[in-house]
Amino acid sequence: MDPFKPTLTSEAQPEAPNEAQAQQAALQSIKQLGQTGTADDGASPYHCLTIIGQIEGHMVLPPRNKTTKYEHVIPQLVAIEQNPKIKGLLIVLNTVGGDIEAGLAIAEMIKSMKTPTVSLVLGGGHSIGAPIAVAADYSLIAETATMTIHPIRLTGLVIGVPQTYEYLDKMQERVIQFIVQNSRIKLEVLREMMFRTGELVRDVGTVLVGEEAVRVGLIDGVGGVAEAIERLHQLCGAAQGEGGPH
Repeated sequence: MDPFKPTLTSEAQPEAPNEAQAQQAALQSIKQLGQTGTADDGASPYHCLTIIGQIEGHMVLPPRNKTTKYEHVIPQLVAIEQNPKIKGLLIVLNTVGGDIEAGLAIAEMIKSMKTPTVSLVLGGGHSIGAPIAVAADYSLIAETATMTIHPIRLTGLVIGVPQTYEYLDKMQERVIQFIVQNSRIKLEVLREMMFRTGELVRDVGTVLVGEEAVRVGLIDGVGGVAEAIERLHQLCGAAQGEGGPH
């Protein structure tokens, strides 16, 4: 050993590679998914999935838009369903809506999961956010949060032929049927709210605030994070009692 070459003491050891890699992975997770952990980190029995901003579909939105990318969410849902360490999923929504196909794809994935799921609408869960909220086993909305129910719309070039309107009507029906099948709201009530005039200045539809969403049967209950976690406890306990895979 070279006597003139300084040696590293235990206090001056460089940062362990594993620790540095873990910190880098956490930063990357926050940057890409808006989460402090991924579905396989095993840090908690419950995984929190955030649906925020605008739901981005097949078209990439401008970089200034705050978006949730469905190509990030869907693999996370698959990983959550496959991970036996994850006992429940909390979906937190604060979204203005977005792409219909992408939003429905996320809602259909959530609905098909065996992992117990609870959704929580904070701030707002508008437009295509409604099917995502009702897709969970139990849905909650904050007391002052809002949900806007309105007809779907097309952007960009629209061909003025009957087939275009038939396609639009079919897409509308898909959204309506999904909401009705996964909530307590009646079909005629949802249609009336969706096509109501006079409530929104520049649009057709209805704005529901907190308790109103529960009263019409769209959402199951009013609450926040504590109530959502408590409901997950109950759902997971019931699933374990039935001998489920989780």
